[in-house]
Amino acid sequence: MALPDENLYPTATGNAAETVAEHQAKQDLVFYSGWFCPFNQRVWISLEEKGIPYQYKEVNPYRKEKHFLDINPKGLVPAIEYQGKALYESLILCEFLEEAYPNHKPHLLPADPFERAHTRLWIDHASKTIIPAWYRLLQAQSIEQRDAARQELYDAQRKLAQQVKGPYFTGKEFGLIDVVIAPWVAREYILAEHRGYDRAQVGDGWSEYAERLATRESVTKTTSDEDKLQVIYDRYLRDEAQSEVAKALRAGRALP
Repeated sequence: MALPDENLYPTATGNAAETVAEHQAKQDLVFYSGWFCPFNQRVWISLEEKGIPYQYKEVNPYRKEKHFLDINPKGLVPAIEYQGKALYESLILCEFLEEAYPNHKPHLLPADPFERAHTRLWIDHASKTIIPAWYRLLQAQSIEQRDAARQELYDAQRKLAQQVKGPYFTGKEFGLIDVVIAPWVAREYILAEHRGYDRAQVGDGWSEYAERLATRESVTKTTSDEDKLQVIYDRYLRDEAQSEVAKALRAGRALP
Protein backbone atom coordinates (compact mmCIF):
# COMPACT_ATOMS: atom_id res chain seq x y z
CA MET A 1 0.00 0.00 0.00
CA ALA A 2 2.98 2.31 0.36
CA LEU A 3 4.34 4.66 -2.25
CA PRO A 4 6.17 7.51 -0.54
CA ASP A 5 7.75 10.61 -1.97
CA GLU A 6 11.01 10.49 -3.87
CA ASN A 7 13.44 11.75 -1.21
CA LEU A 8 13.30 8.56 0.81
CA TYR A 9 16.03 7.25 3.07
CA PRO A 10 16.96 3.99 1.31
CA THR A 11 17.11 1.52 4.19
CA ALA A 12 15.81 0.78 7.65
CA THR A 13 17.67 2.31 10.59
CA GLY A 14 18.10 1.65 14.29
CA ASN A 15 16.43 -1.47 15.67
CA ALA A 16 14.81 -2.21 12.32
CA ALA A 17 18.20 -2.20 10.56
CA GLU A 18 19.44 -4.86 12.99
CA THR A 19 16.37 -6.98 12.24
CA VAL A 20 16.95 -6.60 8.50
CA ALA A 21 20.56 -7.75 8.90
CA GLU A 22 19.37 -10.91 10.65
CA HIS A 23 17.17 -11.87 7.69
CA GLN A 24 19.36 -11.79 4.60
CA ALA A 25 19.77 -15.54 4.08
CA LYS A 26 17.63 -17.24 1.44
CA GLN A 27 14.35 -18.70 2.72
CA ASP A 28 11.16 -20.20 1.30
CA LEU A 29 9.42 -16.92 2.13
CA VAL A 30 10.76 -13.64 0.73
CA PHE A 31 9.38 -10.49 2.35
CA TYR A 32 9.40 -7.46 0.04
CA SER A 33 9.37 -4.49 2.32
CA GLY A 34 9.43 -0.74 2.71
CA TRP A 35 10.94 0.15 6.07
CA PHE A 36 8.87 3.34 6.31
CA CYS A 37 5.41 1.86 5.76
CA PRO A 38 3.01 1.08 8.66
CA PHE A 39 0.96 -1.27 6.46
CA ASN A 40 4.17 -3.12 5.71
CA GLN A 41 5.05 -3.20 9.40
CA ARG A 42 1.92 -5.21 10.14
CA VAL A 43 3.33 -8.12 8.15
CA TRP A 44 6.79 -7.65 9.59
CA ILE A 45 5.42 -7.77 13.14
CA SER A 46 3.51 -10.97 12.31
CA LEU A 47 6.66 -12.60 10.93
CA GLU A 48 8.65 -11.67 14.02
CA GLU A 49 5.92 -12.68 16.47
CA LYS A 50 5.55 -16.12 14.92
CA GLY A 51 9.25 -16.71 14.36
CA ILE A 52 8.74 -17.52 10.69
CA PRO A 53 11.97 -17.80 8.67
CA TYR A 54 12.02 -15.11 5.99
CA GLN A 55 14.39 -13.25 3.73
CA TYR A 56 14.02 -9.47 3.87
CA LYS A 57 14.30 -7.47 0.66
CA GLU A 58 13.94 -3.69 0.63
CA VAL A 59 12.01 -2.30 -2.33
CA ASN A 60 12.82 1.12 -3.72
CA PRO A 61 9.42 2.34 -4.95
CA TYR A 62 11.08 4.54 -7.57
CA ARG A 63 13.34 1.82 -8.98
CA LYS A 64 11.07 -1.18 -9.18
CA GLU A 65 12.68 -4.25 -10.67
CA LYS A 66 10.67 -6.28 -13.15
CA HIS A 67 10.75 -9.26 -10.80
CA PHE A 68 8.95 -7.27 -8.10
CA LEU A 69 6.37 -5.93 -10.55
CA ASP A 70 5.64 -9.54 -11.50
CA ILE A 71 4.90 -10.18 -7.81
CA ASN A 72 2.75 -7.07 -7.33
CA PRO A 73 1.85 -5.22 -10.54
CA LYS A 74 0.93 -2.18 -8.43
CA GLY A 75 4.55 -1.93 -7.37
CA LEU A 76 3.57 -1.46 -3.72
CA VAL A 77 4.74 -3.08 -0.51
CA PRO A 78 4.16 -5.23 1.42
CA ALA A 79 4.37 -8.33 -0.72
CA ILE A 80 5.73 -11.83 -0.27
CA GLU A 81 6.99 -14.60 -2.47
CA TYR A 82 6.23 -17.99 -0.95
CA GLN A 83 7.69 -21.06 -2.61
CA GLY A 84 7.70 -19.18 -5.90
CA LYS A 85 4.14 -17.83 -5.57
CA ALA A 86 3.27 -14.19 -4.98
CA LEU A 87 0.85 -12.45 -2.62
CA TYR A 88 0.31 -8.89 -1.45
CA GLU A 89 -1.96 -6.61 0.68
CA SER A 90 -1.14 -6.40 4.39
CA LEU A 91 -4.23 -7.95 6.00
CA ILE A 92 -4.33 -10.78 3.48
CA LEU A 93 -0.67 -11.50 4.15
CA CYS A 94 -1.13 -11.52 7.93
CA GLU A 95 -3.94 -14.07 7.67
CA PHE A 96 -1.96 -16.11 5.15
CA LEU A 97 0.92 -16.41 7.62
CA GLU A 98 -1.51 -17.77 10.22
CA GLU A 99 -2.74 -20.44 7.83
CA ALA A 100 0.53 -21.31 6.11
CA TYR A 101 2.47 -21.67 9.38
CA PRO A 102 0.00 -23.27 11.83
CA ASN A 103 2.78 -24.70 14.00
CA HIS A 104 4.40 -21.32 14.56
CA LYS A 105 3.15 -19.67 17.72
CA PRO A 106 1.67 -17.50 19.02
CA HIS A 107 -1.53 -17.89 17.04
CA LEU A 108 -2.62 -14.37 16.19
CA LEU A 109 -6.26 -15.31 15.58
CA PRO A 110 -8.41 -17.09 18.21
CA ALA A 111 -9.27 -20.75 17.65
CA ASP A 112 -12.94 -20.20 18.53
CA PRO A 113 -14.93 -19.29 15.37
CA PHE A 114 -17.00 -16.62 17.13
CA GLU A 115 -13.97 -14.96 18.71
CA ARG A 116 -12.15 -15.11 15.38
CA ALA A 117 -15.07 -13.38 13.64
CA HIS A 118 -15.30 -10.85 16.49
CA THR A 119 -11.63 -10.01 15.99
CA ARG A 120 -12.21 -9.49 12.28
CA LEU A 121 -15.09 -7.11 13.04
CA TRP A 122 -12.74 -4.93 15.07
CA ILE A 123 -10.02 -5.16 12.45
CA ASP A 124 -12.63 -3.77 10.08
CA HIS A 125 -13.39 -1.01 12.59
CA ALA A 126 -9.70 -0.10 12.77
CA SER A 127 -9.33 -0.13 9.00
CA LYS A 128 -12.40 2.01 8.35
CA THR A 129 -12.31 4.44 11.27
CA ILE A 130 -9.11 4.57 13.34
CA ILE A 131 -6.55 4.58 10.54
CA PRO A 132 -8.39 7.02 8.23
CA ALA A 133 -8.93 9.38 11.19
CA TRP A 134 -5.24 9.11 12.06
CA TYR A 135 -4.28 10.29 8.59
CA ARG A 136 -6.98 12.95 8.48
CA LEU A 137 -5.56 14.47 11.64
CA LEU A 138 -2.03 14.22 10.26
CA GLN A 139 -2.97 16.00 7.02
CA ALA A 140 -5.42 18.54 8.50
CA GLN A 141 -4.28 22.12 7.89
CA SER A 142 -6.83 24.37 9.61
CA ILE A 143 -7.55 24.47 13.34
CA GLU A 144 -11.14 23.46 12.64
CA GLN A 145 -10.06 20.46 10.56
CA ARG A 146 -7.58 19.38 13.21
CA ASP A 147 -10.11 19.65 16.04
CA ALA A 148 -12.67 17.60 14.11
CA ALA A 149 -10.17 14.94 13.04
CA ARG A 150 -8.70 14.68 16.54
CA GLN A 151 -12.13 14.09 18.05
CA GLU A 152 -12.93 11.56 15.33
CA LEU A 153 -9.75 9.66 16.19
CA TYR A 154 -10.44 9.78 19.93
CA ASP A 155 -13.95 8.41 19.39
CA ALA A 156 -12.78 5.58 17.13
CA GLN A 157 -9.97 4.58 19.50
CA ARG A 158 -12.31 4.73 22.50
CA LYS A 159 -14.73 2.29 20.89
CA LEU A 160 -11.93 -0.20 20.39
CA ALA A 161 -10.48 0.39 23.86
CA GLN A 162 -13.83 -0.53 25.38
CA GLN A 163 -13.52 -3.99 23.79
CA VAL A 164 -10.02 -4.78 25.10
CA LYS A 165 -10.22 -7.84 27.37
CA GLY A 166 -6.81 -7.78 29.01
CA PRO A 167 -3.30 -6.60 28.37
CA TYR A 168 -4.11 -7.14 24.69
CA PHE A 169 -7.31 -7.04 22.69
CA THR A 170 -8.41 -10.66 23.15
CA GLY A 171 -6.90 -11.03 26.62
CA LYS A 172 -3.46 -12.22 27.68
CA GLU A 173 -2.19 -13.05 24.20
CA PHE A 174 -0.98 -10.55 21.61
CA GLY A 175 -3.17 -11.01 18.53
CA LEU A 176 -3.99 -9.83 15.05
CA ILE A 177 -6.02 -6.75 16.01
CA ASP A 178 -3.01 -5.64 18.08
CA VAL A 179 -0.78 -6.23 15.06
CA VAL A 180 -3.12 -4.27 12.80
CA ILE A 181 -3.06 -1.04 14.81
CA ALA A 182 0.38 -1.22 16.46
CA PRO A 183 2.31 0.60 13.68
CA TRP A 184 0.08 3.67 13.99
CA VAL A 185 0.15 3.54 17.78
CA ALA A 186 3.95 3.51 17.59
CA ARG A 187 3.77 6.71 15.50
CA GLU A 188 1.37 8.58 17.79
CA TYR A 189 4.26 10.73 18.99
CA ILE A 190 4.03 12.57 15.66
CA LEU A 191 0.39 13.46 16.28
CA ALA A 192 1.20 14.43 19.86
CA GLU A 193 4.00 16.77 18.81
CA HIS A 194 2.34 18.38 15.81
CA ARG A 195 -1.44 17.95 16.13
CA GLY A 196 -2.27 18.24 19.82
CA TYR A 197 -3.07 14.53 20.20
CA ASP A 198 -3.17 13.22 23.78
CA ARG A 199 -3.65 9.51 24.48
CA ALA A 200 -5.12 10.31 27.88
CA GLN A 201 -8.06 12.06 26.22
CA VAL A 202 -9.22 8.77 24.70
CA GLY A 203 -9.90 7.25 28.11
CA ASP A 204 -11.12 3.69 28.78
CA GLY A 205 -7.59 2.37 29.25
CA TRP A 206 -6.32 3.40 25.82
CA SER A 207 -3.09 4.93 27.18
CA GLU A 208 -2.06 1.72 28.93
CA TYR A 209 -3.08 -0.47 26.01
CA ALA A 210 -1.30 1.76 23.49
CA GLU A 211 1.88 1.77 25.56
CA ARG A 212 1.91 -2.04 25.66
CA LEU A 213 1.58 -2.15 21.87
CA ALA A 214 4.22 0.50 21.21
CA THR A 215 6.77 -1.23 23.47
CA ARG A 216 6.10 -4.80 22.28
CA GLU A 217 9.41 -6.31 21.15
CA SER A 218 8.14 -7.20 17.67
CA VAL A 219 7.04 -3.58 17.22
CA THR A 220 10.25 -1.95 18.43
CA LYS A 221 12.35 -4.40 16.38
CA THR A 222 10.59 -3.34 13.17
CA THR A 223 10.50 0.42 13.78
CA SER A 224 13.17 2.70 12.30
CA ASP A 225 14.63 5.80 13.94
CA GLU A 226 12.24 8.66 14.57
CA ASP A 227 14.28 11.23 12.65
CA LYS A 228 14.08 9.19 9.44
CA LEU A 229 10.33 8.62 9.86
CA GLN A 230 9.81 12.30 10.62
CA VAL A 231 11.07 13.25 7.14
CA ILE A 232 8.28 11.20 5.58
CA TYR A 233 5.56 12.47 7.90
CA ASP A 234 6.62 16.09 7.49
CA ARG A 235 5.11 15.86 4.00
CA TYR A 236 1.82 14.65 5.41
CA LEU A 237 1.88 17.45 7.96
CA ARG A 238 2.14 19.93 5.08
CA ASP A 239 -0.47 17.93 3.12
CA GLU A 240 2.06 17.48 0.32
CA ALA A 241 2.54 13.70 0.52
CA GLN A 242 1.97 11.79 -2.71
CA SER A 243 1.34 8.34 -1.27
CA GLU A 244 -1.81 6.52 -2.33
CA VAL A 245 -3.20 7.01 1.18
CA ALA A 246 -2.58 10.76 1.13
CA LYS A 247 -4.11 11.17 -2.31
CA ALA A 248 -7.18 9.11 -1.37
CA LEU A 249 -7.92 11.21 1.72
CA ARG A 250 -7.29 14.43 -0.18
CA ALA A 251 -9.87 13.32 -2.73
CA GLY A 252 -12.38 12.17 -0.12
CA ARG A 253 -12.02 8.49 -1.05
CA ALA A 254 -11.67 5.44 1.17
CA LEU A 255 -8.14 4.26 1.85
CA PRO A 256 -6.80 1.98 -0.91
